[in-house]
Amino acid sequence: VLLLYAYNTSPTKISNITIFSSTSMFSGHLWIPLARIISLREKLSHLKEQVEILMQGSKSFSTSVPTSFLEQSETLKISPSNKPKLSDAKVHLDEKTEEIAKRCLSELKALLSVVPALSSPLTEIPFDITLQSITNLEDMFDLANGCIITEGSLFDWIISLLH
Repeated sequence: VLLLYAYNTSPTKISNITIFSSTSMFSGHLWIPLARIISLREKLSHLKEQVEILMQGSKSFSTSVPTSFLEQSETLKISPSNKPKLSDAKVHLDEKTEEIAKRCLSELKALLSVVPALSSPLTEIPFDITLQSITNLEDMFDLANGCIITEGSLFDWIISLLH
């Protein structure tokens, strides 16, 4: 499979596409065996399930369900808060899930490394594990759609692998 990627490290403004030039924009491609992509995506899907289970177990807020349509419509009128979404909350991993994450990320690192043979297994997780970051990684290897990662420690780690 041909993995195409493009990224920019700072915001850009394109006013004339015929003479555009930016030193902060990069693109490239990697040939990756289909079997390895499928295997990695399955492992990332399993990791995502584990993270979801951990999140369910660590919910400390009450989950009240509206009992009438009126209560439900009133809750919909509440203005959005500045609190981070649950999917952006950092997940504290247990030992088993942390080992699964390290194996998945080591395999991903080897796939995206220019010289895979020199890629060493990870001893620590290089970015904050959130449900969103794991979902982004899973989507990154979705052969039909791909994904866009916009910022954060995951973005920085992926860019470091592509250099």
